[in-house]
Amino acid sequence: MITAILIMALGAVILGAALGYASVKFKVQGNPLVEKIDAILPQTQCGQCGYPGCKPYAEAIAEGEADINRCPPGGMEGVRKLADLLGREVKPLDAEEKPKQVAIIDEQLCIGCTLCVQACPVDAIVGAAKQMHTVVASLCTGCELCVKPCPVECIHMERIVENIDTWKWKYPVFEIKRVA
Repeated sequence: MITAILIMALGAVILGAALGYASVKFKVQGNPLVEKIDAILPQTQCGQCGYPGCKPYAEAIAEGEADINRCPPGGMEGVRKLADLLGREVKPLDAEEKPKQVAIIDEQLCIGCTLCVQACPVDAIVGAAKQMHTVVASLCTGCELCVKPCPVECIHMERIVENIDTWKWKYPVFEIKRVA
């Protein structure tokens, strides 16, 4: 009985060591350039660039398959940041730059079909089937993907006016740490 337990423990140690070695030896490194490009993109996951989300678009830019000017939500500011990062020339935006906006659902017209919930790439719309839905404004990226599938046209986009409540720093805020 003891020898069986010892044999099982030894087998577990050997397999654990082999798995540990394999995880270090065959570790897949992500492309750090893709991560930097993805950090610049607005994370709307809207597909307006022709890719299913910001990460695939970042990968295409890093591989030279896509140009840096195809993201309307990122606007010219995003194009400039990407050009600075990649050392490329700033190009005009490939599409019309849109103002920041949020989806609004008219609660009186909503029939609870859940088509908008399924279309939202960032899960900003909540509600159950055959119940009224609503948009969590802080999660909404303004991608407009929920507008088209709505059969009763109860969703409209409303421009976000910059005021004290909606204004955000354009530059990262750095934390100052005291060294004792």
